[in-house]
Parts: sequence; C-alpha cells; structure tokens
Amino acid sequence: MDSSILADKKKATLKKALITDRVHQHLIVGLEEMGYDVEYKPTITLDQVKEIIFLYEGIVINSKVKMYKELIDRSDSLKWIARLGSGLEIIDIPYAKSKGIAVVNSPEGNRNALAEHCLGMLLALCNNMLSADREVREFRWNREANRGIEIAGKTIGIIGYGQMGSAFVSKVSSWPLDIVVYDKFKKLSFDEQPNIKIVCESEVWSKADIISIHLPYNDDTHHLINKANIDRCKDGVIIINSSRGAIVHTEDLVKALESGKVSGACLDVYENEKPNTYTEHERQLYSRLFVMDHVILSPHIAGWTNEALYKIADTIISKVRCLNLD
Repeated sequence: MDSSILADKKKATLKKALITDRVHQHLIVGLEEMGYDVEYKPTITLDQVKEIIFLYEGIVINSKVKMYKELIDRSDSLKWIARLGSGLEIIDIPYAKSKGIAVVNSPEGNRNALAEHCLGMLLALCNNMLSADREVREFRWNREANRGIEIAGKTIGIIGYGQMGSAFVSKVSSWPLDIVVYDKFKKLSFDEQPNIKIVCESEVWSKADIISIHLPYNDDTHHLINKANIDRCKDGVIIINSSRGAIVHTEDLVKALESGKVSGACLDVYENEKPNTYTEHERQLYSRLFVMDHVILSPHIAGWTNEALYKIADTIISKVRCLNLD
C-alpha cells in the first residue's frame, strides 16, 4: 500500500487536539507524543473555532476563545480544555464538568515571570526610572527631581495568595520590610517568617504602603479597587494590578491618582484592553491615566517571557497526561 495512504489512515485514527493561540513547540511535540493529531491554528478566530470544535478531543485556548455553554455544546467529542496561563473566567467550568470535560490551566508556568514583572514595575516607579531615562536621553540631569523612595521599611499588602501572589511574596520576603497577606479562601501560616502576617481584608487597606492584587476576576472581585476601599488606605498608597483589569474601577483610581490619595500605580491590565473599541468617555479617561508620570504601564505582558512560554507548555503537557483519558 502507498506510504501516503498508510500515513493518512494512521492520522485518521489519532485523537485530535486544537491549539488556538501561539505556544512553544514543546507543547505540540508533547501532545503528539501522547498520541494526538495536533492542529496548530494560532490565528484562528472564535467564529472559526465554532465551526470545527466538534472534531477535537482537546482544545488549548487563550483569552480570545471563550469556552462558555454555547461553544461547549457544539462538540460531543471534547474531553479536555487547557487554558494558557491562569485566568479561568473564560471557561464555564461547572458546565464543562457537567459534560464530563476536564479543565486545566497553567499558572505554574508564568508565576515567576509575573512576579519579576511586578517587582520590576514597582522598582521603576519608586526610583523614577522612566522619567530619569527619558531626561538623560534629552541631555537633562535632574537628580533632585528624580530622588526616589526605598521599598525597605515599607509594608506590602497582598490580596490573593495563589500561584501569583505567593510568587510575588517570594521575591520580597527576604527584604527588610513587612508583608500582610489576605486570602479569602486559603488557610495560611507563616510561623517561620515573622515579617509575614495573615490579616483580614480591612487590615490590608489600612496598614499597607503598597498593595498588590493577585485575584481571579469574578462577581466578588469586580471593582474591588474602588473609591470606598481606596479611602480606607493610607494616604500615598501604591497600587499594583497584574491580575484582571476590571478588578480596578479605573475612574476611581484615576481620580485618586490625581488627588494624591494614591501616590503611584503599576498597571499591566485594564478594564478595556482594546483601544480601537474605546468609547469617548474611555478615551478621555485613559488619556488622563496615560499622561501621568507616577504610573508604570505595560500591555498585559506580566508573565509573558520566553521562559514562561516554555514552562506553560510543559505544565499543560503534564496536566493533560495526568487526566488518563486513554
């Protein structure tokens, strides 16, 4: 029999997996070694996924593909959904599980990258690195105007102590500072680390000089950073958000930054991350934010390193393998 025909027959018997976003080659190879016929379509649209999802046993997604009931119902063959990164708000997990579909994510893969990014933003903010860099390039030496503040001696508040929150704490816990941690769902203990304390939510607002948010987005966390909670904070607090944009009420934060109640912010995520869809109100609001010198901004790239790309792939391979679907 012709070798191409044999190859086609073998391919037809393989389980199929669809990858809908850019991934490290390691993930493709790993799934193939598990017996999957992998279709790598990083530019595929949601509408295109809807038309072909019934062909696959597994699907790897990022934020552009929302695995809600409508999409899940388009496939009777789907056995697993793998999320690149951490955020599971784009998957209807209870419904998927009711259909016997396993759901995995991969925060272990980019937790270190996100923590490094947050720390880098914080150090850049506190030391006026962006303005200093810009001014030197313009042949201006403004040493006094760029005098910074030290993180040592401060109190850092952590809201959410999952993969990301714990990774950030690991970066700063050996520094001469205090850390207060609040997590609604976890029972935590830091008996061997006297500079880390478990506190209630209200104590984070009232005690922290710097507050870093590491939460999933849901109804409970929507607009958690709002005027009421900002007013509970110390004057001059610094806020870091690398989790989900809608956890911060943007207008309330902008007003607090303008008044000085919040002395600075490090933002990697935003309520609307598609500038071409801004309403006129959003355009004016973000314009006020984007001209501020006391904010550090990045385009949702915390956790977006070359190393994280590989580690996310490796995490998904391990978790899919552990599903024992054969």
